[in-house]
Amino acid sequence: MKNHLIKSVIVAFFFTCMSLDIFAQKNQAFIQGEELTFRVSFGFLNAAEAKMLIQPKIETKNERPTYKIDVLGQTLGVFKLFKVNDNWGSYLDTTKIIPYESYRHIEEGNYRKHERVTFDHRNKNAHVRLYDRENKEVIDAKDYKIPSNVQDIVSGFYLLRTMELKKLKKGDIVSIKGFFDKEIYNLRLVYGGKASIDTKLGKMETFIFSPIMPKNKLFRGEQPVTVWVTDDENKIPVKIKAKLLVGSLDMDITEAKGLRNN
Repeated sequence: MKNHLIKSVIVAFFFTCMSLDIFAQKNQAFIQGEELTFRVSFGFLNAAEAKMLIQPKIETKNERPTYKIDVLGQTLGVFKLFKVNDNWGSYLDTTKIIPYESYRHIEEGNYRKHERVTFDHRNKNAHVRLYDRENKEVIDAKDYKIPSNVQDIVSGFYLLRTMELKKLKKGDIVSIKGFFDKEIYNLRLVYGGKASIDTKLGKMETFIFSPIMPKNKLFRGEQPVTVWVTDDENKIPVKIKAKLLVGSLDMDITEAKGLRNN
């Protein structure tokens, strides 16, 4: 159960980031080699560690330069009993900030899932391939119609960081369509204003966002997840809080390396 909750707050966080699709501009916020580390806690317990990595080498997809981005999650301490070791990734066009391929490698207890999605934005198609437990043989493949320039669960976060957030007014609601787990999501996000918060990196001025989420069996309320993003040139997330039916999960930044803007 706990491992599912940890994964849910991370998914909710990326859905938050996918919800923005206004004020996009040239990327001045991140570059290859960046590494962000977070502590995920459940109550007073450190439950997991998450990392967001932009690999140092620029990769080529569709004859275009891309960032290869990996999001890694592992359980810690007593939560290691649940054996969570997940890798979510995306190949992101360095200029257009759209994904050409995404992947998930999920290891949770005895459960395994290996999936790759190839995005054809011109023809509005997503080709989804599911692999066996050893990630060697394709066991299922299917095509899905998608909107133009749709975001995946990882790429949406980096899209957020290219946007001019200062133009938002408290209470503004913006939306976008994202593709995740073989479905198109109509996502809405409420801008909650600004706040100064204490983090492991020091006191930070931040923007506050909350996704409007459908009723489910994990979260409490219509806006159970809150995300704080720095009001600076890097626009990195420094805190995420999720209100669960029982207790809450917090995701706090502990280290940031290779930032584009120092």
